[in-house]
Amino acid sequence: MMAVSGEQALAGERMLRMPSCLLKLTRVVLSHKPWALFFLIFVFISFTYHKFYWGIWEDSENRLPTYDSSAEIGCAHYVTSPINIAGESPPSAGNVFFVETSEQTSPSYLFSCSAESAARTHPESRVVVLMKGLAKENASLPKHWAFSLLRCFPNVEIQPLNLTELFSGTPLAQWYVQPQRQQEPHFPVILADAARIVLMWKFGGIYLDTDFIVLKNLQNLTNALGIQDHDVLNGAFLSFKPKHKFMELCMQDFVENYNPWIWGHQCPGLLTRVFKKWCNIKTIETMSCQGVSALAPEVVYPIPWHHWKKLFEAVSASEFHQLLKKTYAVHIWNKLSHGTKLVIHSQALLAQLYSQFCPATYAKMKEDYEELSRRAV
Repeated sequence: MMAVSGEQALAGERMLRMPSCLLKLTRVVLSHKPWALFFLIFVFISFTYHKFYWGIWEDSENRLPTYDSSAEIGCAHYVTSPINIAGESPPSAGNVFFVETSEQTSPSYLFSCSAESAARTHPESRVVVLMKGLAKENASLPKHWAFSLLRCFPNVEIQPLNLTELFSGTPLAQWYVQPQRQQEPHFPVILADAARIVLMWKFGGIYLDTDFIVLKNLQNLTNALGIQDHDVLNGAFLSFKPKHKFMELCMQDFVENYNPWIWGHQCPGLLTRVFKKWCNIKTIETMSCQGVSALAPEVVYPIPWHHWKKLFEAVSASEFHQLLKKTYAVHIWNKLSHGTKLVIHSQALLAQLYSQFCPATYAKMKEDYEELSRRAV
């Protein structure tokens, strides 16, 4: 039996406390007008969503807890000087950006793998990991194995994310400071949607969600985004030159057509809307128009979201090669897959991706797994 920490017990207490609050709210609502029942349903859905979203960070990656998250890994070095995200001069073209807009500072295995695989496939680029939870003006990072591991790569920079500075000088500056934003149901996700669009417009380069595993250098995919499935674009991967008109239109659409109540309206929906207007089309296919490309699904989304379980199925070496023949990066769909146990020593597609494209992270995973196995004996 696994021991339960004080932090886990506190989290469990909070989980148990919420239903009693809902019961009290139910009594109050039902004693008033029937329309108030709608409010109860909305509150419940919002609560469930937030527990699901933040549970992705609270859960250990693929249900494999780390043995010692604060352990230092060799080859760590000082963090390089951060870029000035509020400045006029963007960093050099070709940067690869990852963004964490929550306050979390305990990267998962997948987070580490995303950054490591990008660093290995882009040795000439700066891989910039921006995290809102890091203290500003503080060069030291929290003690965590992932930060120590990523500092082994000289092209990786882990920096604090100041969203007020990032959004300054853009249409999103006023949008961000509105007090009602914090109460919106999907705000944590929408905040990440906003950050990626502004990063691409201000600085250009490549943006990736922290649940990608990068297989090949992405630098030749310029002014491009990927088709998720039929007639839908996804913003988990973006690659644009700085100050590109398409990204400017995305920022304008973000504010002018803002709707926080519809899931995906501010990213997949936004990018799809803007691209259709940009190309004057009704249906999106693999294509390029006015210098912007919609890439085929196999380029960065070879595993469709509704087939995410395939990531945990065993594949042969030939199948692995054939499946990823035209692929530059693989989206792991972490919001769907994060609770599934990954067998580390297996031929599962995801295990092979870890092994081949982020071997340092994979070695840490194996070490933690073996240590837990020894403790269980």
